Amino acid sequence: MKRCIVWLGGLVCMQLILVGCSTVPDKAESRAVLSAEVDEAIAAFKSQDPTIQSFFDNSYGYAVLPKVTKGAFWFGVAGGRGQVFRQNQRIGYCKMGQATLGFSFGGEFFREVIFFRQQQDLDRFTGGEFTFSAQVTGTAIKAGVAAKADYKDGIAVFVLADRGLMVDASLGGQKFAYVAGALE
Repeated sequence: MKRCIVWLGGLVCMQLILVGCSTVPDKAESRAVLSAEVDEAIAAFKSQDPTIQSFFDNSYGYAVLPKVTKGAFWFGVAGGRGQVFRQNQRIGYCKMGQATLGFSFGGEFFREVIFFRQQQDLDRFTGGEFTFSAQVTGTAIKAGVAAKADYKDGIAVFVLADRGLMVDASLGGQKFAYVAGALE
């Protein structure tokens, strides 16, 4: 039991460090890797549910976070980096940090894409620190689910679980930071 607590404590510390990382990768190679991961995440979402293509086609913009890492032991943290698109053109980078409190144990990796219906919705995201409340949740992507989904307050969020094991009944929110440009 003590070993498990130490492992989970280490995981939480790792998450805190990850959340503190810069929004834009330092090196050109790291930016290229992130771009490849974003492209692969988009392909994975489309493969899992082809109906999500309508969101890519009709949204003014979107943010893709290809690898979000989450760990929790009562208090949970998550973080990841991604890229932001306006009308299917990359315009910058984003970073997400999440904190939760409640009945949460374990760790997982997931991918997230946030669609912005109109320009003002994207502008809210890129205009500064953007926060989701606990009431905004992502739709778990599986075949056909995107065809029935809609925007809420100008955004639609989809999540694709990668791997891990997580028991989660908690409250929290996600906070985003955005940096324009620096794309290679």
